[in-house]
Amino acid sequence: MTTIISLMKQVPLPSQMRMGEDGLMDRTKAKSMINIDCSFALEAGLQLKGMMEDARLLVCSMGPPSFEHSLKIAISMGYDEAYLLSDRRLGGSDTYATGLAISSMLKHLGFGKGLNEDFIVVAGRQTSDGDTAHVPSQVAENLGIAQATFIEHAEFSEGKIIAKRIIEGGYQILKLPTPCTLSFTPTGIPPRRPSLLGAIKARNTQVKVFSIDDINLSDEKIGLSGSPTIVAKVVNIKSERAPVIMSKGESIEEKVTDFIHNVKLGKNEIETSVKKEKEQKEAPSDFERVDFRKGSCGILTWAEVANGKITRASLELLTPAKNLAQSLGHDTKVRTLLIGHKVEGLTNELIYHGCDEVIVVEDARLSEYLILPFSSIFEQVIKKYKPEIALFAATTAGRELAPRIGVKTQSGVTADCTALEIGEHIDKKKKVIYAPILESRRPTYGESKLATILGFVCPQISTARAGTFEVPQRDENLKGEVSAFEPTLSESDFTTQILQTIRGEGGLANLFEADIIVGGGRGTLGDNMSLVKQLTEALKERGINAEWASSRAVVDVGACEYARQIGQTGKSVRPKVYIAIGISGALQHLAGIKEAETIIAINKNPKETIFSNADFGIVGEYNDVVPELIKQVKRGFVFGLDKK
Repeated sequence: MTTIISLMKQVPLPSQMRMGEDGLMDRTKAKSMINIDCSFALEAGLQLKGMMEDARLLVCSMGPPSFEHSLKIAISMGYDEAYLLSDRRLGGSDTYATGLAISSMLKHLGFGKGLNEDFIVVAGRQTSDGDTAHVPSQVAENLGIAQATFIEHAEFSEGKIIAKRIIEGGYQILKLPTPCTLSFTPTGIPPRRPSLLGAIKARNTQVKVFSIDDINLSDEKIGLSGSPTIVAKVVNIKSERAPVIMSKGESIEEKVTDFIHNVKLGKNEIETSVKKEKEQKEAPSDFERVDFRKGSCGILTWAEVANGKITRASLELLTPAKNLAQSLGHDTKVRTLLIGHKVEGLTNELIYHGCDEVIVVEDARLSEYLILPFSSIFEQVIKKYKPEIALFAATTAGRELAPRIGVKTQSGVTADCTALEIGEHIDKKKKVIYAPILESRRPTYGESKLATILGFVCPQISTARAGTFEVPQRDENLKGEVSAFEPTLSESDFTTQILQTIRGEGGLANLFEADIIVGGGRGTLGDNMSLVKQLTEALKERGINAEWASSRAVVDVGACEYARQIGQTGKSVRPKVYIAIGISGALQHLAGIKEAETIIAINKNPKETIFSNADFGIVGEYNDVVPELIKQVKRGFVFGLDKK
């Protein structure tokens, strides 16, 4: 009998999170709910059960006793058994420690490599409080099983899982063996409501609660002291834009005319130099300086290949990599691992953008990214070269690859970083100074806070948000080495098959390179974003490099492909002009557009948050304002680009 195990987490509402006196987040007084992505995984588990003759449904979680309420909701939806790992010693665990604890509980229940292998783990893509997407990969590695992340839909057929996986610019159809771990996006089948009979069953079902002693897990690698990473600091994120200039007028024509006048006149640029608030930490002279790197040296990045080219996000990585190497000094090398089939011709492109050495793995079986062989290769390369830092782009592949490698190397991983610097950490309790150390900064808690994360095991691993860093200037005079690496791979590394890959040329690359991006939100769904696309086409006809995109709300209802989603869980862009139409201005969306030179907001509700984060605003109905703008574009108006 196959067992379907759903991993579920209860998360605090971001709006109710408060910062404690220690500078870290206090969630004790915040109300909680089932994590949205996890609710889609709960439904996916129920859908899979419907495709099997006989299957048992388990729901598992880790957290305080209050999580029992959410576990009982899963029972009322149709799950059979519920388990909770609850122990104060787990408090402060990072994702590495969390993945270890959850997988230890599953092994205690009898599931894992060499145990009962007739099971499937389903999980949400990520949690709203952390947004790392690490734990599913870490659980899969700890259990020694196959995995697939960013899954939209999965079916069980002839003992295999057929899954549709979202990737940049398109999707893949994968065939996975069991056991495996699947993490689901919130674009799948919406979760069902609990039934009356289910509610009665939940009332009579007891949640089995474990401590770490019950599952034979020591406290050495859990909790705050056992985690390889710590949150060193959390600060509020504040908008750096000057107040919005709202268009005036009685009619839409008058408002658009006033808007065009304002854009042509230009906005007074207020210099808001954001000084890095480096704390002046007084380190007593008697504190011991500790170099925890144990001989590790150098920086390793990954060159992801798509459509026969190195992705822009991978080239962007070379900017922070070079800056970090310069800060570290001592001839610190930047190495890039390039894996694929017939990829030798791409090595010069990496060198011309600043890579000191390209490590090439050539294998016909690796023409497409596969998590198991790629993570194995990285483990072997890291063992040989011993880098102190490893950087990945926070793409769909990078976000599942980095945490799996982190488990293999027992390193912590920091997700979705927007800043990477070399610094030092003063531990007053131990009276030591850890230096040099990688300071990874990432937005968190609904993009309302900026956290600084430190890792104390090498390689210190971080993923960088695509679109955050600029691609280094290409210089064909730069020289570098090319080294071949021959990994040891087994047949078990190739148990997952790619049945189909659909990846368009547009979407991803165009969004990163467009001068104007027209973004549509929930308010543009009335005509399926038709006017958004028409405005984009009108700009293209004027010779403008324009592209259209969407907010997460549009993707979630299936009106737009994930490749065009802008925001925390989509892409970060830096166009000259971003036009937000019918977009409310949620913090998650603002995170993806904050690097835009000019933001223009169009919304019927004058109180929407987007206006507080825009340069120019027009209040009006979508169907009234956009046709007027299209008319003006056809007359030659290009949103100020003619003078940029």
